[in-house]
Amino acid sequence: MSALSIEAVDLHYGAAQVLRNISFSAEAAKITCILGRNGVGKTSLLRAITGQHPVSKGDIRIQGDIVTKTAPYNRAKKGIAYVPQGREIFPQLTVRENLETAFAQLARRDRFIDEEVYHLFPVLKDMLSRRGGDLSGGQQQQLAIARAMTTRPAILVLDEPTEGIQPSIIKDIGRAIQYLRDEKGMAILLVEQYLDFCRELADTVHIMDRGEITHSGPSTDLDRDDVRRYLTV
Repeated sequence: MSALSIEAVDLHYGAAQVLRNISFSAEAAKITCILGRNGVGKTSLLRAITGQHPVSKGDIRIQGDIVTKTAPYNRAKKGIAYVPQGREIFPQLTVRENLETAFAQLARRDRFIDEEVYHLFPVLKDMLSRRGGDLSGGQQQQLAIARAMTTRPAILVLDEPTEGIQPSIIKDIGRAIQYLRDEKGMAILLVEQYLDFCRELADTVHIMDRGEITHSGPSTDLDRDDVRRYLTV
């Protein structure tokens, strides 16, 4: 059984159709990457998966259960955590307070920050009392991933985590994602434009164009010229 399954999903904004017959799955202990140029529907797909926008047709399953009409907070309770594009941390809250916002959906006994968070992102432990808005872009991205980790998810969804991030922190983020796959067995859905980052991490790649999936296969397919043409401007 797939951790996350998308089945023949369409999505509209008013009269405009932005997703067409999207189907794929994300498996536990695997990294699934969605690649595509700007404006092809990648973020709209994540909004559908996380419940931020209703789909027009099709179904979304988490751990085998249909959640197509389920509210975002109930999808989170079923084990999905979302790291949005732009990070969306709370700039006036401290790093510790940002992490603690993830407690809302947890049982009281689980309301603590696992030391694993600081193992993956040690800079955050040194900045617990610093406001989120005072962190660099790369540090904010690490905080956003750490906040998602604090919910103890089975499925981690990331929207362009490398955007605007310096290369050294991109490597740290890549190592963290690999760790969560290999050591924690998470299903990871990664939306990206950074081809090399996706090639290095992904087990499976789906390429989107004009709201449709135009190619699916292993990450090694990204070396093929007929696949790369979908990613050129």
